[in-house]
Amino acid sequence: MGLLLALIGPIVASSRASATVCEAPWGSLAKTASGSTTKALTGVRTGQNLCYDRLVLDIGRTGTGSVGYDVRYVTTVYSEGQGTALPVRGAADIKVTVRAPAYNSSGASTYLPANPLEMSNVSAYRTFKQVRWGGSFEGQTTIALGVRARLPMRVFVLNNTDGSRRLVVDVAHLWY
Repeated sequence: MGLLLALIGPIVASSRASATVCEAPWGSLAKTASGSTTKALTGVRTGQNLCYDRLVLDIGRTGTGSVGYDVRYVTTVYSEGQGTALPVRGAADIKVTVRAPAYNSSGASTYLPANPLEMSNVSAYRTFKQVRWGGSFEGQTTIALGVRARLPMRVFVLNNTDGSRRLVVDVAHLWY
């Protein structure tokens, strides 16, 4: 009996430890921050983590203002300016709007995705199903994010030492 407990004990402890690693009490309601910036969007990238998939919007260092955003689950994401529906793969759609243009003060593009329908290859991701360009108009930029289900998310802005910013959107793999 003592040998059996010695073998089972580490398994139970290990499963408890891993459960606390992925706790994500973020929720699925809209995440917003007021503000807008003339700093322009310069890149969009994705990544994977043990507990969530991550979308990062890089915002340049030239310009003024604070980064505002509105990230929420919606039934349909619409493009900036034209209002065209942007269907994405997945059981749930997230509209990611950052109040930063994808063009500079002279109107030249600072960021245009090579493939607007598939901004990042997320085919092997657990939660993300598609990242689609929604356009940039009147100082704000939209991205349609298709996800596997309506799952908890968190959104925050990171300030880099060079004055640039990053808007980070994490979507958990599960409800923990």
